[in-house]
Amino acid sequence: MPGAVKATTISKKAVNGNGKTTKKPVIPDIHTDSDSDEPLVKPRRGSANGKAKQPPKKKVKKEESDEGESEVEEAKPKKKVPAKRRKSKANADMDVDNSDDDKPLKKAAPKKTQAKKAKKEESDAEPPKPKRRGKAKEEDAEENSKKKKQKKEEEDVYKWWEQQQAEADDSVKWTTLEHNGVYFPPPYEPLPSHVKMKYNGKSVDLPPASEEVAGFYGALLESEHVKDVTFNNNFFEGFVETLKKHPPRDGTKITQFDACDFRPMYEHFESEKAKKKAMSAAEKKEAKAAKDKLEAPFMYCVLDGRKEKVGNFRIEPPGLFRGRGEHPKKGSLKFRLRPEDITINIGKDATIPKPNVPGKWKAVKHDQTVTWLANWTENVNENHKYVFLAAGSSLKGQSDMMKFEKARDLKSHVDRIRKDYTDELKTKLMEHRQRATAMYFIDRLALRAGNEKTDDEADTVGCCSLRCEHITLEPPNFVIFDFLGKDSIRYYNRVTVDDQVFKNIRIFKEGKADGDDLFDRVDTGKLNKHLQSYMKGLTAKVFRTFNASHTFQEQLDSGTPAKGTVQEKLNAYNHANRMVAILCNHQRAVPKTHEQSMGKMKDKLRGFKYERMKLRHALFAIDVKYKKKKKYAEDESDLDDDGIAEHEEQWKAREIEKVEKKFQKENEKLAEEGQKPQAESILKERKKEVETEFKRLVKERGTSKATMKRERPTEKIEEAIDKLDEKIKTFKLQMEDREAGKEVALSTSKINYLDPRITVAWCKKNDVPIEKLFSKTLLTKFPWAMEVDGEWKF
Repeated sequence: MPGAVKATTISKKAVNGNGKTTKKPVIPDIHTDSDSDEPLVKPRRGSANGKAKQPPKKKVKKEESDEGESEVEEAKPKKKVPAKRRKSKANADMDVDNSDDDKPLKKAAPKKTQAKKAKKEESDAEPPKPKRRGKAKEEDAEENSKKKKQKKEEEDVYKWWEQQQAEADDSVKWTTLEHNGVYFPPPYEPLPSHVKMKYNGKSVDLPPASEEVAGFYGALLESEHVKDVTFNNNFFEGFVETLKKHPPRDGTKITQFDACDFRPMYEHFESEKAKKKAMSAAEKKEAKAAKDKLEAPFMYCVLDGRKEKVGNFRIEPPGLFRGRGEHPKKGSLKFRLRPEDITINIGKDATIPKPNVPGKWKAVKHDQTVTWLANWTENVNENHKYVFLAAGSSLKGQSDMMKFEKARDLKSHVDRIRKDYTDELKTKLMEHRQRATAMYFIDRLALRAGNEKTDDEADTVGCCSLRCEHITLEPPNFVIFDFLGKDSIRYYNRVTVDDQVFKNIRIFKEGKADGDDLFDRVDTGKLNKHLQSYMKGLTAKVFRTFNASHTFQEQLDSGTPAKGTVQEKLNAYNHANRMVAILCNHQRAVPKTHEQSMGKMKDKLRGFKYERMKLRHALFAIDVKYKKKKKYAEDESDLDDDGIAEHEEQWKAREIEKVEKKFQKENEKLAEEGQKPQAESILKERKKEVETEFKRLVKERGTSKATMKRERPTEKIEEAIDKLDEKIKTFKLQMEDREAGKEVALSTSKINYLDPRITVAWCKKNDVPIEKLFSKTLLTKFPWAMEVDGEWKF
């Protein structure tokens, strides 16, 4: 991304504000119940060298994951329907789409009469609302309760970004810290006596420890993992080691993997899943409440008197390591963690928490220079794992803001850096020439710096660890990259490079074998040390963040339609996000459900067209002159007789299913109230009504006529058709956007590399609701970014 936009960098003082708080915070109860929150980021990955390493004492920082598996779903406002108006779609008028799946993207504001306007001008007081009874009254009470809770949460938010912030260093990060440790999963519960794995066709009586490991594999029996040779070999090696310590009670000697049959276990797990799925809504709610009650004490901590949410407080249960790509250790057994494996970090004066399972902590520290609450070393890759505060916490928010501010600071240095490495591409000192070429790739292609890997790690590489086999030269100036990047995601790119860079690569490859390092005189440490001579804290990763955000800003500025619809602007935003994802190699495999999802969208689009067709036919029945108008005369595209019949059959099945579910819920509620359930005859009558309605639709096929339940003036029907035209146009744009992004992970760059203030400013400038682009999780993660105005630029 050559060339930097000349812009004034906002100082930390200007960003953070000058106000200081003098009010003493009230220490809240950390046992308050709340919804659980999964961590958004992964702990730092350590190198595996076969030896257990001590975690670093200072400046431990949680590293964000560079790859996301699924995209952040677009937040859509929910539309409430009054109780009296709730009815099945089959009994609704053809001009109204009552399906939950077909809600409009934006709810039109109700029009006010002149009388009401005049009345409002006479008095500022709101008119009294009509009394609501029954379920509607309960909904109002629930809505008011939610609003009060939300208002209280907003008041409780600690706006750290409005306070004066200290520079990031080895200084004290907190004064007091209280928490309840980590939450260990419940102990293993043995399977029923009749559920046993088989060996050579005979059931094996395993002790609980060995049975648990066998169950890990049994649960995955129909997954892709069990088709992998490496996965199977590693699992069986761990299983055999476990059997040596906990041998079968019946004396069976298990020595061959192919003789093992885990099918009985798999079938048991599947039946248990089916039972959970079949639970009633009340039973599921009760089970969730019980789970939340157990986890509630661990969800929050008290940091300097403020209640803060903890991120990944749950200790991961034992299982089989999955890994990504061709990881050499996939299938290895992950041991069950116990308190003796965990070191906690807490304030000196705080009460030391007791683990929720038997045992004592490995160690208790009071290190105020780090931000982790607990750490341990996992057994598979010997990586250090940490428990940090949640993404929306003050410490994590400050870290995020400083990261993006550092990337913005790079704007004032990048021209000088680019000039220097361009000059060094021709230097006679080979080390500097290699370093300059590596910097060229990091800057232009946003490559990761890359670290050396051991034999126990996946063979993934970055810029500094590229081997000769990963690069192919194609005259006159094309370079083809082909290697496995982070998380074993393939990076393939054919790019045009400067003539001098092409010449350098040819020189670096001379006399080397395919497995030799391309940059044999440069490593990540040397490169980052050189970068820090230009700017404090500058690393190759800062370049990646800078180029991602800078590219994103440029794409938005040039690609956003000034007078486009909201959906057209959203498509422009997602296109800019895709460009960054491609630049950063945030690829993903096409989701297995993509075709199914697109199929549902096509069915939904067909439903819109069917609805429009019925409205047209209703117009024809009222006045035949509409048949001569071009706007209404042409039939809907892709909607033939077979398509109409298929749509009506699917629609009918959905309506019958809705009737059945509603009947079941009504009976469940009656049972809770101790009343007698409704007779099955009522359900049959409701189904019969649906059947009757669809018989009428079948008779109307091919007649170009449609009847409506209630008469409507032609103006209203025309208005409904216009709304459907807009809805169809918007939905087609959504489908195009979904198809274009099927192989790109948009969430990764949005979470880790794109300054969130770019998105907030863009939304304000273009009148796009931020909820369309940021999920609730991201809104919680980036509260500090919401303060910028529409003119803010990266």
